[in-house]
Amino acid sequence: MGVFTINRNQGLIVNTPGRKGNGVSNVAIKEILPRGPQQAWPIHLLARVVDWLLVLAAAVMIVLVFFNVCAHAAGHDIAATTEACELMMVWVSFLGGASIIRRAGHMTITEFIDKLGERPRRYADFIVQLFALGVLWILLRNGLIIIDNNWGNILTVLGIPMSVQYMPLSIASGIGMVFVLYDLYQILCGISREERYGADE
Repeated sequence: MGVFTINRNQGLIVNTPGRKGNGVSNVAIKEILPRGPQQAWPIHLLARVVDWLLVLAAAVMIVLVFFNVCAHAAGHDIAATTEACELMMVWVSFLGGASIIRRAGHMTITEFIDKLGERPRRYADFIVQLFALGVLWILLRNGLIIIDNNWGNILTVLGIPMSVQYMPLSIASGIGMVFVLYDLYQILCGISREERYGADE
């Protein structure tokens, strides 16, 4: 049975037994999307699911918008495509936020903490991530309340519960919490920011 590891430079590596059972052969699987930071394979897999959902949603929105523009040019207007794109844009916005959390790509002001040594920087990162975890928990909890309160409200054109439009708030917050918790675990293990996200982060 193969063992999966993630390598920043090589991507997904499958370690499989040699032909005669002696030694281990590495099979690199090239990835289409940017790999992001080196992380445990369950975290990497979750991040990949999020990334591909974003790609799929963007592709669907492009097709729908193009179709609607063509229909409008022909004198028709399809309201369902507009509402569907609005719905997917909400999902893309929040899932994109979760993807950014995983890569530590959010906008930050680092003039002060960049001057800290390795250990103080890890302490600062730990405090910031604890704060982020608290904010994500608030979003998750309140998102669930909003979802529960809107099952009776229906989207005008699509005819589905409005709660579907609010679901990404809680789902993306939950995924973001997984990424933050994993980063906190790495910090507690003494892994520096450069090792977690790369020297250029």
